[in-house]
Amino acid sequence: MREFMNITKALADETRVRTLLALRKGELCVCQITELFGLAPSTVSKHLSILFQASLVESRKDGRWIYYQLPGKKAPVAVREALDWIEKALADNPLVLEDNQQLKRILKQDPAELCKRQTRK
Repeated sequence: MREFMNITKALADETRVRTLLALRKGELCVCQITELFGLAPSTVSKHLSILFQASLVESRKDGRWIYYQLPGKKAPVAVREALDWIEKALADNPLVLEDNQQLKRILKQDPAELCKRQTRK
C-alpha cells in the first residue's frame, strides 16, 4: 500500500508529471529541468525528491551535478505501469509537446553554462 500511495502522491503534481515526461528523452541534470520549468532549483529538487521516493526516477551524482533518469526494467511493476499510463495518456497534450520543443533547445546548451546562469540569478 505504501508504494501505491507514494506513486499517487508523486503523480498528483503537474510539474512532477511533466518532469517524468521530459525524462523520456533521456537523462537530465537538475539545471536542465530547472531551465525547462523556470522554477527555483530548490523547488525542482523537492519535486525530484518526491519522484525518487516513489521510485519513479533514479539518480546519479557526477561531481557537483546530479542527473535523473527514468528507472530501468528492474523497477517495480507499479512504477512501470504508472509511467506507461502517463505516457499514453499525455503524449499528445499541448503542454507536453511544448515542453518537448523547449527541451530540444535546452539540450543544445552546455549544462555548465545553464548552472552558472542559474546561480547568478
